Amino acid sequence: MADIIQVGKTVTEFLRRTLNVKDVKVTKVTKSDEGWETEAEVYEESSFIKALGLSTKVQDRNFYEVKLNGSLKVESYGRRD
Repeated sequence: MADIIQVGKTVTEFLRRTLNVKDVKVTKVTKSDEGWETEAEVYEESSFIKALGLSTKVQDRNFYEVKLNGSLKVESYGRRD
């Protein structure tokens, strides 16, 4: 059985690899019947500035929801509004 620390590490590593970002902070972990539900704060390159073709270090703060099964396999993830 996985614990909260393992869940946090799994989510952090998944988002870093998937989104190609450095900063990920897990802000919520909840155990459910199907596995785990988490939320994480991620700093990403500003999509608006990038679309303009400008070079900058401006970062947007986004929140993601990640759901894992009991074996800590990611079943779904997405940006929260």
